[in-house]
Parts: sequence; C-alpha cells; structure tokens
Amino acid sequence: MSPLRVGVIGAGRVGAVLAAALRSRGHVIVSVAGESDASLGRAAALLPGVPVEKPTAVARACDVLLLTVPDDMLDNVVTQLSASGAIHRGQYVVHTSGSHGLRVLEPARRVGARVVALHPAMTFTGTARDLDRLTNCVFGVTAGPDERACAEDVVAELGGSVMWVPEELRGLYHAGLAHGANHLVTLVAQAMELLGAAGADDPAAILRPLLQAALDNALAEGDSALTGPIVRGDVNTVRAHLAEIARTAPDTLPSYVVLARSTLDRVVTDGRVLPIRAAVIRRALDEAAAGVPQVRRTPLR
Repeated sequence: MSPLRVGVIGAGRVGAVLAAALRSRGHVIVSVAGESDASLGRAAALLPGVPVEKPTAVARACDVLLLTVPDDMLDNVVTQLSASGAIHRGQYVVHTSGSHGLRVLEPARRVGARVVALHPAMTFTGTARDLDRLTNCVFGVTAGPDERACAEDVVAELGGSVMWVPEELRGLYHAGLAHGANHLVTLVAQAMELLGAAGADDPAAILRPLLQAALDNALAEGDSALTGPIVRGDVNTVRAHLAEIARTAPDTLPSYVVLARSTLDRVVTDGRVLPIRAAVIRRALDEAAAGVPQVRRTPLR
C-alpha cells in the first residue's frame, strides 16, 4: 500500500508500538501526543525524531489518526477533536479500544471522517519486545463496507490478521479476551504465592512448563484438557486444598471456590463426575465459602 501519514494521540503501550511497527514498514508518523513521563519516554525510545504535539495539531497533520487513549477518555477526545475542526473530511480515524465499536466515533463520522475500530488481541509492554509479537496477532476490527479494505491493509502492514466483530458484539468480544488474559494473570500470581508459601524458591520455574502445557492443551482440546482432583472426584483432596488455602492465603480462597465450582459444573455436564459425588464436592466448596472448617471424611464408595 502507499505510505500513510499517521498521527498518534496517546503514546501509551499500544500506540507507540503500533506507530513504530507502521514506521518500520515505510509509513510516516507525522507526530504524536502524550503528556505523562512514561508516554514521552516511550515516544523517545520507539519513535525517535517524531515531534510531540498537542492533540489538535496531531489530528490536523495526518491522513490516518490513531487514537490509543484509555477507553473512558475516548468519547471525550473524539468529541473535542471533532468540535474543534481538527478531524477533517476523508480522514481515517481509528481507535484501538477492545470494548468500543464505531458508536464512540460518531462525532468524527458526522464531520466526514472514515471511522474504524481496530483492537489488537495482545498484551503490550510498551517496548520494542512487542514488535515481534504483532506478527500473527489477531485484530478485532469493526468497520463499514467502505473502510474494510483500508482496515485490512493496515492490519496486514502490522503483520496481523483480521477478525471482523459486529458492532453489537464488541463488548462480548472484549469480555472474552479480558477474562482469559487479565484474570489469568491474577490466577497465576495467586498460584505463585501459594507455591512460595509452600517453600518454593522459584515458583515461576515450577509453574512455567505446567502452565504452558495446560494452555496449549486447553486451546487445542477445550474442556477435554481438564485434569486434577475436581475431574477425578477426589473430594478429600479438594477439602485439603480448601483448608490449606484458608489457613495460608485466605484472600485466594474465593477465587479457588468460584473456579472449582465452574470446573465441577463442566465435568458433570460432560459426564466425567457423577452427580452424587459432585454434590459432595459442591457441599465442601459451599462450606469453605461460608467459613466452615474442612475436615477429611470417608470418601464415597
């Protein structure tokens, strides 16, 4: 594609990396806007020589305006830039929010801009390490018929592929990503804390091969990849877990209980745990959530 003249408002972890990737493909980053020391540092590191300007100046100078501001700021930024005349007819205005679609860009569309929602399904550090991660990254894109070709071209320039997301399903799309990625970080951090309390010098080294195998299996096989005491119906093992977590890391107990319940429901549905044994496990989970001490009992025969 012909070189684009790109402006970036919000030199955060996503904006600076996407701009650097486009620059490496021969596109011109005319200017960026950013206020925090972190944003200015990222711009200097990833986009050396690119001017830092006010948002209105950035918008006026480019043909493709990349808005990579936080979700809650996006509506206000679009409204102010459109009202000031900084956004102009024929310009592409692209945001990278996962949860927002085209509706938030309506002020820009009304002044004649061509609007696109383009979200990389990736977690970013805001450093050069992210550039290689864009290869084969999937971008959740919402665009009108006239903007689809350009959106596909931009994603291809970034090394990614497109998943078309209907406007009304943007929230569900983003919830799936956040539940899988953000909550995974919380889960792994809690697991490392438990292993640390059990005496592990390097919890990450213990978990890494196990978690990598579990993730690969889950992505390939779904629920069939589930293993462990819930799947085996080992109620006394579950009770032991609950007792130790309540004693050592009580803040982790609610998430263990919630995830154990969900796991139990799934393996009862597919027939791997009989309802009578599931009822015993569920009772242990309910008791733990209510603060009832767990004791080892004679297993079901």
